[in-house]
Amino acid sequence: MTASQQGKLFFSFLRIGLLGFGGGPSMIPLVHQEVVKRHAWMKDEEFADVLAIANTLPGPIATKMPGYIGFRVGGTLGCINAVVAVILPMIVAMILLLGLFSRHRDVAWIHGMSQGMVPVVMVMMGQLAWDFLNKSRLALGWAVSLAMAAVAGALIYWLGVHPGLVIGALLVAAMLPPLTKRKSVEEAAQ
Repeated sequence: MTASQQGKLFFSFLRIGLLGFGGGPSMIPLVHQEVVKRHAWMKDEEFADVLAIANTLPGPIATKMPGYIGFRVGGTLGCINAVVAVILPMIVAMILLLGLFSRHRDVAWIHGMSQGMVPVVMVMMGQLAWDFLNKSRLALGWAVSLAMAAVAGALIYWLGVHPGLVIGALLVAAMLPPLTKRKSVEEAAQ
C-alpha cells in the first residue's frame, strides 16, 4: 500500500474519531460511510459480516473495526494506522473536554450540549438499523427477518441474554448445513 493510500486510511479514521460522538456504537454509521460508500474498501455484505463478528468479540468496537479494516486495506501498518487515527481524537478530546466539563459542569449550555447529542446519535443508529433490516429483507424476506428480529429482541431485552451470544448462535446456525442436506448425508452414510 502506498503512502498516499495510508494517508487516506488515516484521515478516514481520524474523521470518524473526530465526529464519532457517543462512543463505539455511534461510530458504526460513520465507519460504514467511509469504508463502504466513500472509499469502497468493502461491500455492504462484507461490512455486515465484520460488524457481526466484531460484536461477538470482547473489547470496544471503536478499535476492533478500524483494526480489522485497516489490516485488510493496508496490512499491519494499515491496522496500526487506522487504530491510532481513530483513538487519537478520543484521547485528546477526553483530556480537554473532561477538564472543561469538570470546571464548568454547572453552566446550562454545557449541560444542554451534552444532552443535545443524544437525538443525533439516535437518528444515526436508526438509519443503520433500517439499512440492515432492508438488507435482511432482501436476503431472507420480511417474515424471516422480522421473526429473527423478534426472537433476538426477546432474548436480549426480556431474557437478558448477551447480544454476543445471540450473534454467535446465529453464526453457528448459519454454518450448519441445511436440514435437507443433513438428512440426505445421513441416509447416504447408512
